[in-house]
Amino acid sequence: MRRRTFVGGGVLLAVSALACVASAAEIPAKVDTPVTLNYYNYNLASAGVGAEATKRLIAEFETAYPNIKVNGVGVSSSEISTRVQADLAAGRGPDVAQMVFSDFDFMVHNLGAVALEDIIPAAELSAHFEGIAPRGLKLGVYDGKTYGLAYTFSTPVLFYNADLFRKAGLDPDHPPKTWADVKTAAKAIVDKTDAEGIATGIFGPSAGDWLFQGVIRSNNGDVLSPDRRTLTFEQAPAVEAVTVLKDLYEAGVYTNLDINAAMDAMAAGTVGMYLQTSAVQGYLLKGAKGNFELRATTMPRFGDKPVRPNNSGSALVIMTHDPVKQRAAWELMKFMTSKHAYTVITSEIGYLPLRTDIVNDPQYLGNWVKDHPLLQPNLEQLDVLEPWEPFPGPNYRQIVKTMMEGAEAAVFGGGDPAAALKEAQSTAQALMPATTN
Repeated sequence: MRRRTFVGGGVLLAVSALACVASAAEIPAKVDTPVTLNYYNYNLASAGVGAEATKRLIAEFETAYPNIKVNGVGVSSSEISTRVQADLAAGRGPDVAQMVFSDFDFMVHNLGAVALEDIIPAAELSAHFEGIAPRGLKLGVYDGKTYGLAYTFSTPVLFYNADLFRKAGLDPDHPPKTWADVKTAAKAIVDKTDAEGIATGIFGPSAGDWLFQGVIRSNNGDVLSPDRRTLTFEQAPAVEAVTVLKDLYEAGVYTNLDINAAMDAMAAGTVGMYLQTSAVQGYLLKGAKGNFELRATTMPRFGDKPVRPNNSGSALVIMTHDPVKQRAAWELMKFMTSKHAYTVITSEIGYLPLRTDIVNDPQYLGNWVKDHPLLQPNLEQLDVLEPWEPFPGPNYRQIVKTMMEGAEAAVFGGGDPAAALKEAQSTAQALMPATTN
């Protein structure tokens, strides 16, 4: 599928000029002279294990590649595309960027991200791609070329407090599998304990729309037409899904907390269930240790419909158009998506190992996985993974905001889901590009 580029003239001209320079020179086979890479990474902007693990991986890379210095720049996930755009307009920018998948369309078609097939020999690409989960590898493919390698990445899982399940008369060995099951379990927890029933990471200022998209898809809906011209979140499947969430809230079993408050409540043992990215499992396990038994299962289904989770997380993207830096950037990307790096990313941060052959290998994750069963729901869902759909055009973030505010108003604000989503879609559709191709 081809997509039209919409971008400010100054940035477009700069990117086009750089692309011409890159096409006139071949990428070298190795880095023989000192070079410094600017690496924009949102894990570096976080506190705790994400930043620590990333810094250690960078240090290990620099030891292995003494000619390559990595200047790690911490930028929050919600600001990284805006930062890249501003820095490019100012004549500077990242050589490699950790891009959130919702920003991907804009990066590829507006900010000059580099397709790996355009700069890396085919045999070298094929060798590195071997062993990466096919559904994960496809996430970075646009217009038939690979613009990014999935990096820190997860699917939504339903965390639950096994101790609260027992107190509520529920069997923690048979967790909820459908939204109807969730309602039953949440009501039992509310009625028989002092805890809240369920919280989610679907809504809130920093939530994005990745989890919401997975919920809609699991009811056989979608948010965007296949030709990427028309928004579809006002259609019946989305309305039905939002109505289910609204029903949970009105039944008094779905607590309206923002992401941080919900995560803190789950870690403190005051919420029975929490639907969120598996990336928070390290934080939850730390809170649960010595206090309660934390477990996880797959995201809930709508009746007999198969669950259709989509990914959260990011991909690594080459932004530089300098051939020497492109080689250095590719070496960094390979290192950060190696068996060793994915072992660190999974065991220390909590993301999926996209090289699934390391899961049972004792040299990598084999022994760790035996002691950490919370990884299993993520691995199960990797086989049915669907991509987080990025909206096209320069107004993509406003489109997401409009959609999510409409859905949130319907769930927590007492509005009619059909009317709220119809109004939100009408507003958001006006923000879509006039044409895409």
